[in-house]
Amino acid sequence: MTTTLEGIEVLFFDVFGTVVDWRSSVVRELTDLGASLSLSYSDSDWEEFTLEWRRAYLTATKRVGNGSGTANLNVDEMNRENLDKMLSSERWAQLREKLSPEQTAHLNLVWRRLHGWPDSVEGLERLEQKVIIVALSNGNVRLLTEMAKFAGLPWNVIFSAGLFDSYKPDPLVYQRAMKHLSVKPENCAMVAAHDWDIIAAAKQGMKTVYVHRPEEGDVPEVTVRTKQDGGDADFIVHSFLELADLLK
Repeated sequence: MTTTLEGIEVLFFDVFGTVVDWRSSVVRELTDLGASLSLSYSDSDWEEFTLEWRRAYLTATKRVGNGSGTANLNVDEMNRENLDKMLSSERWAQLREKLSPEQTAHLNLVWRRLHGWPDSVEGLERLEQKVIIVALSNGNVRLLTEMAKFAGLPWNVIFSAGLFDSYKPDPLVYQRAMKHLSVKPENCAMVAAHDWDIIAAAKQGMKTVYVHRPEEGDVPEVTVRTKQDGGDADFIVHSFLELADLLK
């Protein structure tokens, strides 16, 4: 079994969940907002709100990525549309009644204010010394740029799937990202905490690295396997520091 990741010139990273901890970041900000507005929602309520918002985003982007829709909205706009729908429901009426228009607009941009996992910045800095590190996300360019500034993410390049008029897992996104960086599939790898991203990249000939993140994977961790064991990933790691040790 190969124990090092050889011949790699470029690493493409999924961002939401792989590099940043969206769940804890959004729940924390909602909890603080709720306290400032004297709302009666519990921690579990804010968790529910966050997951509902995230699911709406995933449903919309995957519909486009699977060829069943068009990318008419960027992710900031999509998040706002989904937020407005949620706030119109009786479930979140208390929040709707207390939010000012300015607070609603600020809340919508919480996805730009996500914190990295504990190993993210140090790991990316180490990796950047060896290869080109690239954000390859469904998030729009402004969102990803503001997030990088907020969380200190040292990207060499930021690619939004929206630049290619689609969303992952559309094969076109991976193909055009490689084309723009003049890199062959065998000389790059997709790094993600989601099995569907790994599978889509592997179909384009890219090497793949699955990163375990708490509560983030689409399938139970025990079912994620390397290609040698009948799975989809070339390598499985638990941090970017571990990934840096694999690069030769």
